[in-house]
Amino acid sequence: MLELSILGFLAEQPLHGYELKERIRALSGHVRPVSDGALYPAIKRLVAAGLLTERVEEGASAAPRRVLSLTGEGRAELERRLRSPKPVEISDQVRFNTVLAFLRHLPDRREQAAVLRRRLDFLEEPSSFFYEGDRPVAAEDAGDLFRQGMLRVARATGRAEREWLREAVAVLEGDG
Repeated sequence: MLELSILGFLAEQPLHGYELKERIRALSGHVRPVSDGALYPAIKRLVAAGLLTERVEEGASAAPRRVLSLTGEGRAELERRLRSPKPVEISDQVRFNTVLAFLRHLPDRREQAAVLRRRLDFLEEPSSFFYEGDRPVAAEDAGDLFRQGMLRVARATGRAEREWLREAVAVLEGDG
């Protein structure tokens, strides 16, 4: 998801490393913070693969800044990753939010809708944080005030997300 975030933010405008790190931090929040030890090697891999370019600019103080830009190959890679997210990028809420943050960069509305449909299909399957055998435990059956709370909040969030996904798919497919 780090590489997707790098490609996505650079599709919007060239940025230097610190600006990029701050945007990624804001997107992923405290749940999955990005360290310099992860960010800068990822940037180097993307530059080496021809997906990004670097240029040096004078800094506000004495130190020059390296400004990163997306190449044509980088844009194509971003679109490929958005068009075909991995299953975990559909099922994991934080990862899906990263896909969602940049889905507008996929130019084909039908392809955007297909990604949203995959998430909707995933959310339509009964699931829970807790199971009795193969059966998902509902909030009413949790038997614990705190687990009931987790399950009620998840149910309400899931309901709201499914409603939005249906509306968005209808708009993208020209039905709404």
